[in-house]
Amino acid sequence: MDMPKPTPSHEKLHVFAGEWQGEETMQPSPMGPGGRATGKMTARVDIDGFFVISDYVQQKDSTSTYRGHGVYGFDVDAAEYTWYWVDSMGFPSVPSRGKWDGETLVFESSFPHGKGRYTYRWEGRDKHHFSIENSFDGGASWSKFMDATYTRRG
Repeated sequence: MDMPKPTPSHEKLHVFAGEWQGEETMQPSPMGPGGRATGKMTARVDIDGFFVISDYVQQKDSTSTYRGHGVYGFDVDAAEYTWYWVDSMGFPSVPSRGKWDGETLVFESSFPHGKGRYTYRWEGRDKHHFSIENSFDGGASWSKFMDATYTRRG
């Protein structure tokens, strides 16, 4: 049997590969007072082209305040993109599932106390906007948690 090969849908995720830096605006929440921060992400295509693996760090006043590790993939059977995330808050990974709409990739996840929506809007290959929204009423209403714009470094 021949080993599977990445599909064009897998390869679409390769746009994440590289080094990124951007300005972030956090909203006040139970996790902190909000405010401005700088985010840095390094991502690479791995596992024979099927996945993109990322490492992220957020800094405020030159101090690391949050770190995370993500794995982006594509579920061929469900025709959906997948995103697994673990971070310095220590919560178990909750898989997010998403779809592309033009140049925008939107993931959603459900967790015991609510839902999350994560939107990546690309401007070419070297700039993207990212936002996180949360819902605590089953998705009837959403509140912004974070907005950011990242550019490719180097």
